Amino acid sequence: MPDRTMTRDIVYHPNRLHTPLRRIGPRGSGKWERISWDEAFDTMAEKLHAIRDEFGPESVAIGTGTGRHLIIWMPRLAHALGTPNWIEPGFAQCFFPRVNAGFITYGDFPVSDFISGTPPACMMFWGQNSTITGPGGEPRFCTHTALAHNPKIIVIDPRETELAKRADIWLRVRPGTDDALGLAMLNVIIGEDLIDRPFVERWTYGFDALAEHVRQYTPEWAEPITWVPADKIRAAARLFAQTKPAMLKWGCAIEHTPKCFQTVRTLALLPAITGNIDVPGGWVFGNEGLGPFPLLMDKVPPETLAKRLGADRFKVLTNERGFPGAHIPSVLEAMREGTPYPVKAFLVFGNNTLTTYANTRQVYESLMKLDFMVVADLFMTPTAELADIVLPAAHWPEVDMVMGYPSLANNGVGILQKAVQVGECKSDDEIVTELIRRMELEHGTEPVHEVLDAVLAAGTVGLTFEEMKEKGFVTVPMRFRKYETGGFRTPTGKVELYSTILAHMGYAPLPSYEEAPESPYSAPDLARDYPLVLTTGQRIPFFFNSEHRQVAKLRRAKPDPEAEIHPDTAAHYGIADGDWMWVENQRGRIRQRAKYSPGLDPRVVAAEHGWWFPEAPAPEYGMWTSNVNLLTSNEPPYDPAMGTYHLRALLCRVSKVDPADLPPSGGC
Repeated sequence: MPDRTMTRDIVYHPNRLHTPLRRIGPRGSGKWERISWDEAFDTMAEKLHAIRDEFGPESVAIGTGTGRHLIIWMPRLAHALGTPNWIEPGFAQCFFPRVNAGFITYGDFPVSDFISGTPPACMMFWGQNSTITGPGGEPRFCTHTALAHNPKIIVIDPRETELAKRADIWLRVRPGTDDALGLAMLNVIIGEDLIDRPFVERWTYGFDALAEHVRQYTPEWAEPITWVPADKIRAAARLFAQTKPAMLKWGCAIEHTPKCFQTVRTLALLPAITGNIDVPGGWVFGNEGLGPFPLLMDKVPPETLAKRLGADRFKVLTNERGFPGAHIPSVLEAMREGTPYPVKAFLVFGNNTLTTYANTRQVYESLMKLDFMVVADLFMTPTAELADIVLPAAHWPEVDMVMGYPSLANNGVGILQKAVQVGECKSDDEIVTELIRRMELEHGTEPVHEVLDAVLAAGTVGLTFEEMKEKGFVTVPMRFRKYETGGFRTPTGKVELYSTILAHMGYAPLPSYEEAPESPYSAPDLARDYPLVLTTGQRIPFFFNSEHRQVAKLRRAKPDPEAEIHPDTAAHYGIADGDWMWVENQRGRIRQRAKYSPGLDPRVVAAEHGWWFPEAPAPEYGMWTSNVNLLTSNEPPYDPAMGTYHLRALLCRVSKVDPADLPPSGGC
């Protein structure tokens, strides 16, 4: 975890972007000239006006990275511009499937209770390793504090993480079969009458239908699918149901296959039927310390919102009940092919698109077709090298911002105050606001602090930014079982085990199992050439996705990408621990160092994501050597509700890299 010294290493890094840049050679040539902010804003305003006038506002797309303070400013910019097309990798692949499932099932987004003082008696970590990562605005020390009370621990993960080693029960699930495992646990809890009957009978809708539906999904049915023994499935289900309060900690690993939404829905029902909803030490609903952020969606005509790419197919992804965004593969297709209409401009904030979107080669082809591209970031990246204008963004010590923790629940509210000014760097919210003003758009011109004050005033904290400076952080007193006075904010007023919303949308109202489209069982012919199951995306505690590889201290701790492999599997292919290893499939190949993992199933390989090499030559920075998104797929089939594509549970093969194929520097 980066400390304050490492934060200074980032803020004052010699390779930080300090001034706006304009490309002076062909796209991707790496030739730039320094320009002023006035020149940058004037150029952006002129280009965007011309594109909007010729092709319509929907021809401009906004892209952003994962959810820090800038994420809420991007839809505001998009809607001020009049475009419905803003995208973020998490919409279909990380966090937002859980957000949408929460709102559809509960009428709200449930989060783990870490502030009431009641520790959980059981913690079930499903596809999340929160001892080394802080998901959804939850600092990882919350997990460590809860673990200090010695709860029962259940871990569902293909990898033998440190958390798995200390677990009471570790279920080493086959990647991509979490839905089958969850359904089997529902089968046990319901079949053995381990439910919280008073809660289920009074506060859930569709229990009888769910009970009949999951009767078929026995642990014996799940065992050959999940590679988890039936007796361990039963033990985990019983432990979770019989230990109160119990907390489900779920992560983005469950959201990385084309059947993610039914998987998320399956897991969302486990705390409900066991009565762990809005109780101390369980799942709770937010106290809304912050009010809603003014996204300006109401300023966009309905006929324009209907043009959101993917809205005709992926109704949960684009549904206003959650946090609607466009479908990334559809946006990329509009860039490349101009269908169903062209996307000509792309404004990217805090995202290294070429390393964090699936199918890197197709992403590259799409970006090369753009008429105009802007990237705001801390450093030059492979993505920024393709832009027309590059803007120097501010890091967190350089911004004023309001934060709610955990995300969407806002049970705690804090602020950051700008401490330093580096070069000519500007915060993303300042960039957004000034661009809106330069374009003389109708909405979104309010000063940043005015917006922050409005969000604070609309929440239960009720303070201004200036008043918050005296406090720094405010915890909103918890209230539990809020549903007892107003029910749940669903059409039935109850937890919808059987979803009336999904039924109305034309989707399955009860969760179900589906084999991943690229697996040893669904694609046996492909598996003959690529016999190993590939999972991706495990957290690297020294980096954040593709960030921070410029920081020398962090790179010393993690100099090279690593792919975990069982020693027996590695020996079969003549690969020693630490050897450079090819990981390849029908889409491409990458090299990462083999890391022996005796706890991993011999049929599984776990590769790291986000890798590029800032020290390698520009403009590509070694992007094509170890980037796992060269192996992932954004092609159909997609999740019918969320449009999710294939980041895990893929097929691959491995081989040793011939030392003659390595450059003198090694990995890059």
